[in-house]
Amino acid sequence: MRWLDHREPVPEPLRGAVIALGNFDGFHLGHQQVAGEAIEWARAEGRPAIIATFDPHPVRFFRPEVPPFRLTTLEQRQELYLAAGATAMLVFHFDAALAGTPAEDFIAQILIERLGAHGVVTGEDFKYGKGAKGDVALLRGFGATRGLETRTVGAVTDGGAPISSSRVREALKDGDPQEAARLLTRPFAIRGVVEHGDKRGRTIGYPTANLAIEHYLRPRYGIYAVTGRILATGEVLKGAANVGIRPQFDPPKELLEPYFFDFSGDLYGQEIEVAFHHFLRPEAKFDSLEELVVQMDADCERARGLLELGSHEDTKM
Repeated sequence: MRWLDHREPVPEPLRGAVIALGNFDGFHLGHQQVAGEAIEWARAEGRPAIIATFDPHPVRFFRPEVPPFRLTTLEQRQELYLAAGATAMLVFHFDAALAGTPAEDFIAQILIERLGAHGVVTGEDFKYGKGAKGDVALLRGFGATRGLETRTVGAVTDGGAPISSSRVREALKDGDPQEAARLLTRPFAIRGVVEHGDKRGRTIGYPTANLAIEHYLRPRYGIYAVTGRILATGEVLKGAANVGIRPQFDPPKELLEPYFFDFSGDLYGQEIEVAFHHFLRPEAKFDSLEELVVQMDADCERARGLLELGSHEDTKM
């Protein structure tokens, strides 16, 4: 799948595409509707379908002090867009130049001239251009005079409220990964390269794979039932993971530490993706390592049961 840069002209075979315009970080149900409309339109007319995203997120550019909130990396988005049926992913690199581009120039110079778009699909509340003054009405009117067609998709609602990345984030911060998965249509997952740690887990019979959380949203700190996927091989593992600062040990260090059941291989230096399925309990500090081990035994037994139950449910679907 092609990975396009908005600062560069689009290769000739991809000109005349239909572009799904938006940030599409979580690629939740609402995002999927916009992308699906673009892909269906493109296929009907024999055109390429491109799904756009912004990196960094505009909020990160304008407010660099805000805590991490990303739901996916660019690599994860590329895989999600490909699975949805897109021909390519377009990355708008959000910098001062793009932030200062007038809305009319964004349409005429970037979408039409540089990217060669035939049509765009976006949500009804999509904003763009300097000061976020561009809206759907301008896309339709100004764009149409220059041969750009525009379609919009209304908000996808659930329980009377629009499905949004904010709802996904709130579910994760509340320790409800199942609600987040329902809105995303898949579990929230953190991807990273396994690092060497202090190896304390080995001394108590629970060797973990340590991952930095980096720019991802921080889900509620605690213990989760998880699955892990080794990207190089595709092997899927079941386990339990702690995400947080490890209050049992000094100094505190924020990490994602999955322990995978019945696995004895070497994961150091490998890229894995850890998917969050069930929240088991908050982080806690115990009076002794023995008490910690007893609790970890119980956590792992519960995680095994929940993941096994989930496997049976998937089989029935």
